[in-house]
Amino acid sequence: MTGNIMIVGVGGQGTLLASKLLGHVLLEQGYDVKVSEVHGMSQRGGSVVTYVRYGEKVASPVIDRGEADFIVSFELLEAARWLPYLKPQGQIVTSTQRLEPMPVITGAAEYPDRLVEKLRAAGAKVDALDCLALAERAGSAKAVNIVLMGRLSHYFGMDESLWLSAIEQVVPPKFLELNKRAFALGKNA
Repeated sequence: MTGNIMIVGVGGQGTLLASKLLGHVLLEQGYDVKVSEVHGMSQRGGSVVTYVRYGEKVASPVIDRGEADFIVSFELLEAARWLPYLKPQGQIVTSTQRLEPMPVITGAAEYPDRLVEKLRAAGAKVDALDCLALAERAGSAKAVNIVLMGRLSHYFGMDESLWLSAIEQVVPPKFLELNKRAFALGKNA
């Protein structure tokens, strides 16, 4: 059996570091892991998606519609955008942060209301929390990615030391304590 996780957000939010951290943890558990490159407009403001697939033997890093066990979203509209990729009974872990895309900024469109309720009405299990506030509490708004990984870890039942060890390996030493705090705040939210 292969597990499929999509990490979605907007360029500049740290989706790549999050997928690297997750890949590290899964490799340490003995899984074959494939992590895709970032797809989309990875410059600041563009929609991005990274696929993380793991299992006994994984051939391709690509996740098709209806195959994602988890969608980890840095932003509510991105969770909605990628919803068709979620399996029935799949889990969305999302920040409640709203980043307005260009059509909203220019007035050509409106940011949709009540997205969490709409995602749930579509059949998704949604774990939504204010990851930005938790990241700021940890010491930096840039730690939203690690808050989200902390929240995702809640669903895996793996020893927390595996995640902390992975953080030590992928995060620069000067940001280590801040990221450990961010992880703990997400996990225990």
